[in-house]
Amino acid sequence: MTDSYVQAVNSGFTKTLAKKLGLPRPAVLRRYRAGDPLTVGPVLVLGGTPGVRDDADRVAEALLGWDLDVRQTPDDTTRWGAVVVVLSGIERPEDASAPVMALSATLRRLAPNGRVVTISRAPAGTDSPELAAAREGVDGFLRSVAKELRYGATGNGVQVTDDAPVDSPSVLATLRFFLSARSAFVDGQLLRVGASDADPAVDVDLPLAGKVAVVTGAARGIGAQVARTLARDGAKVVVVDVPGAGEALAAVANEIRGTALQLDVTADDAGARILEHARARHGGLDVLVHNAGILRDKLLANMSPDKWDAVIAVNLAAQLRITEYLLGANGFSSEPRIVSLASTSGIAGNRGQANYAFSKAGVIGHTRAFARLLAAPGGPGGTANAVAPGFIETDMTASIPFVQREVARRVASLQQGGQPVDVAEAIAFLASPAAAGVNGQVLRVCGQNVVGR
Repeated sequence: MTDSYVQAVNSGFTKTLAKKLGLPRPAVLRRYRAGDPLTVGPVLVLGGTPGVRDDADRVAEALLGWDLDVRQTPDDTTRWGAVVVVLSGIERPEDASAPVMALSATLRRLAPNGRVVTISRAPAGTDSPELAAAREGVDGFLRSVAKELRYGATGNGVQVTDDAPVDSPSVLATLRFFLSARSAFVDGQLLRVGASDADPAVDVDLPLAGKVAVVTGAARGIGAQVARTLARDGAKVVVVDVPGAGEALAAVANEIRGTALQLDVTADDAGARILEHARARHGGLDVLVHNAGILRDKLLANMSPDKWDAVIAVNLAAQLRITEYLLGANGFSSEPRIVSLASTSGIAGNRGQANYAFSKAGVIGHTRAFARLLAAPGGPGGTANAVAPGFIETDMTASIPFVQREVARRVASLQQGGQPVDVAEAIAFLASPAAAGVNGQVLRVCGQNVVGR
């Protein structure tokens, strides 16, 4: 589904009319296309100390290795494709002043669809009050700056744990994702990245080469796009959906040269059947994407047990059962990558969605718990993360009444809904080997919707 308003205010007579009337003009977002440059212009790295080799220099050196035009001195003529603000060395709130003011002086020269990315240290339980204040301050600062950006530009943050250098592979992979067009609808988000053994030599064009991925709920919508994106990135993909969606499921499988498994994810043997199929047809399993989900919206006063129970069974209990089976059966061929679909409704709640919000908040809960189990000493390793979409243009959202749909589109900082590919790009990043340092995180793909954080 497309947003005709965005197209109208960016082309022809209606573009001129919208300008004259002062109507909101959401930008046409730049999304990933093979062969396009990583950024829309030169990259400015701020936060360094002259004469001292510090984290800003290390980040700049890494970006130079990506064949980018990287500079560390602002000027009044360059149209910046991205500004990276390195705040990892701040120890007091006062330390942020110089780099923040340097960013302030450059924002008017940020190109359409440009990027602002902060790199800071993640708050830790052992921080002194002064250090904690400085580190938490970056959170509010970044989210506020993201709300001020225009013309499709976004602001996001990389929060590096104290045990990881700023130029470690996972940190740089996260920075690359935020700089790229793959993160078009990710805005105002901070992602924590820890130390990892990620392979710095991973092919950025085919990061999932040699991997086998399973995607549930893959017959249409977001699930189908996730399958396409994982296949584009090199994975062999098993698409899973209910028998009633068999024809559409087969079409997706044929399109991506994967295989289809007709299966109700709530079945007791769902995990066993997924593993059996993946091993028999592709030799193993590396990535599991829990996308299957349903809606049964009702105000709680009108909620029936069958509507509550069905949503919990599909959206939450099935994920738990399948993941627990696969981990217990040592079903993953390599360190597992588990990515589950949550929702902004599970973060902030939504009227008429008490059942859905419970299920999606539960997804966030089990994601964090599985992440701890995977990372525990003697554990299998790997990662568990969640992606929380906001308003995404699908057949499901197309059924929302017109006024409610328009409001949902425009309340985000980017003033529009996302596309299924936006969710798929975030999932593909978290599923990649380069994201080994991202674990137990919830990445919102919502255009910085006003609900929650």
